[in-house]
Amino acid sequence: MNNKEKIIETKKEEISTVLTETKKEFTKKFEESYKDIEEFTDFKEKEPKDYFDDIIKSESKYDKFEEYTKELEKDYIEKTKSKKEIDENNDKVIKKVEEIKEEKLKEEIKTEKKEVPKKIDDKNIITSKDTYIHDKNKKPKIIIIIDDVSTTTQKEKILNIGYPITMAFLPPTKAHSNSAKIALDLPFYMIHFPMQASSAFKGEEENTLKIYDSYEKIEQRVKQLRQWYPNAIYTNNHTGSVFTENEEAMDKLFRALKKHNFIFVDSRTTAKSVVKKYANKYNMPYIVRNTFLDNERDFKSVQTQLKKAIEIAKKQGYAIAIGHPYDVTFKVLKESKHLLKDVEPVFLNKLPYL
Repeated sequence: MNNKEKIIETKKEEISTVLTETKKEFTKKFEESYKDIEEFTDFKEKEPKDYFDDIIKSESKYDKFEEYTKELEKDYIEKTKSKKEIDENNDKVIKKVEEIKEEKLKEEIKTEKKEVPKKIDDKNIITSKDTYIHDKNKKPKIIIIIDDVSTTTQKEKILNIGYPITMAFLPPTKAHSNSAKIALDLPFYMIHFPMQASSAFKGEEENTLKIYDSYEKIEQRVKQLRQWYPNAIYTNNHTGSVFTENEEAMDKLFRALKKHNFIFVDSRTTAKSVVKKYANKYNMPYIVRNTFLDNERDFKSVQTQLKKAIEIAKKQGYAIAIGHPYDVTFKVLKESKHLLKDVEPVFLNKLPYL
C-alpha cells in the first residue's frame, strides 16, 4: 500500500468513526420523520463505510430524475409535436373555413342577384277590365285625357271645350311652379307622373323617376305628390317607356302608389309595359289608354284618331284617348261634338268597369 492509499484509508476511518458516533442520533430522528424514504432505509442498513463508498463512486447521481426529466422532455416534445399538429390542423381548418366562406358568398351573391321575373303574358292575367260586359242599353263612355297640363291658360282652354275632359297635371318644377295649385279647384283631375324615357328623348322633367331609384326615393316622390295633390286618385306616366317595362321599378312604384292611395293609368308608351301584371299584383284596376289623339298635329289626323276612339268605345263600351295641350287638339275636340252623339264623354273615374 503506497502513501496515498494509506492517507485515503486513514481519512475513511476517521470519517467512519465520526459517522458511527452520530449515526444513532441521526438515524433515530430521521426514522421518525422519514420512515418511508428509501434512501434512509438504505442508510440504516448500510455500514457508514459502504455508504461512503457509494457516494465516492458516483460524483453526480441523477438516475431517479433522469426518467422524469426524459418524461418532461417527452412531454415537451409531445407538446411541441402536438402544437405542430395543431398548427397544421389550424391551417387545414382555416383553409376549409375560407372555402366555406367562399361557397357561402357565392350562394349569397346568387341569392342577391335579382331574379329575372318570368314574363307573364297579359292574356293570362284576368282583370275587371277583361270581364266587363257592355250593357247595350247604355251609351258607351269615352274618356279623353289631356296630358302635360301645367298652366292656367291650358286649364281654361280645356274647360272651354264644353264637355268633361280629364286633365293630367305635371308636378311642380321651376318651369311650372303652380301646376299643383291650379288643379285644386277642379272637380276631378289626375297627375301626369314623369318616368324614365328612352335616351332619344331630350326633354326630361325634373325629378323624373329612374329604374335604378330605390323604393325609398320612389315612395318619397309619391308621398310628395300626395301632399301637392290631396284630392287626386289617378296618375299616369309622362313618357316612361323605359320605366314602365322594368319589372323591379314598377313593382316599387306600385307598392308606393298603393301606400298613398293612388291608382295607376298606363299611358302605354311601350309595348313591353308590365303595368297589367303589377296592377293585378297590388289589387288595382288595370287602366290603359286605347289611342293617342295628336301624334300628328293637324286637324284631320287628330279628328281621325278621335273617330277611332269613338269606334272602340262603341265596340267595347268605353275608350280612353290621350291628347296634349296643343291648340289643334283643343280645336278638334271643340269642333267635333257632333261626332260624340253616340257616346258619352266622362271623367276617368266614370270608367264603366271601375
